[in-house]
Amino acid sequence: MEDVITEEAGIRPPHGTAPRVTLEVEDGAAVAQGAPMARLRDAPDVCFVSPMPGRVARSVLLQGHRLSEIVIFGETGGDTVTHPTSDAETEPGLRRLMQRAGFWPWIRRRPFGGMPASDERPAAIFVMATDTRPFAPDPIEALAGLEEAFSRGLRALSMLTDGTVFVCQHPGPALIDRSGADRIRTVQSGRRHPQGAPGLRIHALCPAGLDTPVWDIHAEDVALLGTLIETGQLPMTRLVAVEGTALRESRLVRTQVGADLRGLTHRIVHPGQHTLLSGSPLDGHPAHWLAPSDRQITVLPRETSGAPSHWLVAALTRSATPKPMIPSAALDQAFGGMIPAAAFVRALSSGDDETAMKMGVLSLLEDDIALADYVLGGNAHLSELLRGMLDRIRTEFAA
Repeated sequence: MEDVITEEAGIRPPHGTAPRVTLEVEDGAAVAQGAPMARLRDAPDVCFVSPMPGRVARSVLLQGHRLSEIVIFGETGGDTVTHPTSDAETEPGLRRLMQRAGFWPWIRRRPFGGMPASDERPAAIFVMATDTRPFAPDPIEALAGLEEAFSRGLRALSMLTDGTVFVCQHPGPALIDRSGADRIRTVQSGRRHPQGAPGLRIHALCPAGLDTPVWDIHAEDVALLGTLIETGQLPMTRLVAVEGTALRESRLVRTQVGADLRGLTHRIVHPGQHTLLSGSPLDGHPAHWLAPSDRQITVLPRETSGAPSHWLVAALTRSATPKPMIPSAALDQAFGGMIPAAAFVRALSSGDDETAMKMGVLSLLEDDIALADYVLGGNAHLSELLRGMLDRIRTEFAA
């Protein structure tokens, strides 16, 4: 493992979201690490902060003042913002600290995804100390030397919910000390994907509902929260695996939030065209910057399309109806045996929202079902169907 801080970094919202924000800095301004760069318009305490000391290169807003990205050029010798922590032992004070320090966008909520509302109180919180996706770095390795901070962060999270804080880990010694942790519970999952998928853990232990949101947080982020509470400074680095068949060698690096994917793969990519993904080979998406919740970078050879076939050949070989979905043991295993795979995929494909809700769709996000898409050859587009269904449910049922 090596420390690699890229010369540029990009502040961006969670994948698939574009929140309305108010910019706090102008292009060309010098900023400290942790300085607020943008605030949510409807919740000004929730900030997107600079991951390193530097200078603002550009700010890109979409229509309606929706955040696309803010690019920072790093500079050495800059300052780090220190937040007051005197009231972090109270729930309002803790929320305010997490939101102003830039921690809030690292939390994922279910249903629907994205970060939670500033005043949301979840039914449970899942701390993911396991990651079974291909080539994922081991969260336990990321926690080395941060055990006390991790425990402090867990105790803090328990103030934000009346339910249980579940710590999901591989079989082995528990990461937490049971003393004084009556609402913190260790649960074990297998080492094969998708047994460590957050959505499947949530579905099995505390299903999310329209009125019962559930959060999930990476274990390393919980340790960083513990450090923030102790020092007033939120560390902005994380353990990231750089993998993929287009690389000459793999890397395990500690880099900053929003790191430049090109900077992390420079000099180790095979010649030729390639695609940079923020995320795993299963659920990653093409990106320039490391997404807020991602711990993987995948580099794959870019597929080159051959000459287009004649229109008559295409017409004769292309079916007018979708390819049939064939139930199999592999498809069942792609859902960890926790959801009836064939019936669930059928509900997704037909747009049967009510049936899918009864089967647990509100606990799931796109990365939870990415393995099923892979098993079906990528032709089912389950992730797109899931996102469309969740957006429709939010509009029709959660209004």
